[in-house]
Amino acid sequence: MSATPPDHQPTSACPLEGAGRNGGARRARSAGKRGWSWLRGFGGMAGLALWLIVGCATSGRPGKVALPAKHSLKTDQLLVLSDVRLSSDHPLIEDLKLLKEQVSETLELPIGSRQILVYLFESELTYRQYWQVTFPGYPMRRAYFVQTPDKQLAVYTFWGDRIQEDLRHEFTHGLLHASLSTVPLWLDEGLAEYFEVPGPAPGQVNSDYVDRMSIAIHNGWRPDLHRLEKLETVDQMQRTDYRESWAWIHFLLNSSPDTRQMLLQYIGGLRHNSTPGPLTDELLADVPGADTRLLSYIATLNSYSAPPARTAAKSPAGEVIPASAEGEP
Repeated sequence: MSATPPDHQPTSACPLEGAGRNGGARRARSAGKRGWSWLRGFGGMAGLALWLIVGCATSGRPGKVALPAKHSLKTDQLLVLSDVRLSSDHPLIEDLKLLKEQVSETLELPIGSRQILVYLFESELTYRQYWQVTFPGYPMRRAYFVQTPDKQLAVYTFWGDRIQEDLRHEFTHGLLHASLSTVPLWLDEGLAEYFEVPGPAPGQVNSDYVDRMSIAIHNGWRPDLHRLEKLETVDQMQRTDYRESWAWIHFLLNSSPDTRQMLLQYIGGLRHNSTPGPLTDELLADVPGADTRLLSYIATLNSYSAPPARTAAKSPAGEVIPASAEGEP
């Protein structure tokens, strides 16, 4: 970490391929997918207080790579500053508009009006150069979501073959933080994982996650929401924690009306409560054997057919960017 007091707190990130998708950060889809879309305090989010350094766009430090600024696009609460030109009706922009509706409707959550900035670099190289100078010492991720002390919400990423997945994941973080007083790490990552897969309806089954969890269950792994709720920083989360967070969210939203309502009430309470208690106590009281039920639920997901193929995104130049497979490297 920098020797100077942190100015900004990254809250989530997506690890870059080859940088360790399993490397202690959220599965940051896109560039390593989430490491937690918001640089959620990598090594510094105890109690939602310590935020990582992001560096001001106008700091003008010697040798610093400039933030994307060639093109700007504003729609609703989304502001995209990019090195690539995007039209207001570009599929990626339309998809983010749909995502906002999906998050609001699924979670029965009024979305806050705070602006969400997206810094979109034209290449992985320029993105890496910017990150290494601005956040020295922090792990490289495909994408990061950052919330600053003055409550600015920003996403940093680059144009790559998983740009749609990464933007959906990180934008979900932005929507949650624009609407809630606080977002527990496991919930933040679980919801971002849940909504990151494009489609007409949220909650597509992540077949790679299901396959890996099925193997883990066979080898003796068991879910532990109480443990997950104790995690406060991205560096504490392992790849398995991202999968388990996703599984709990999928289970709670889809296994029964009672579990769905429990989760929605918990999320609704976060709009005005910045110090929420754990969900575990209520869950185990109202849903006896919840851990065992989750295991059975995962087994049913394993019998599903593969989720619909992702819609290929088109680059500003018009070429098709294929959707990458879910499997980890």
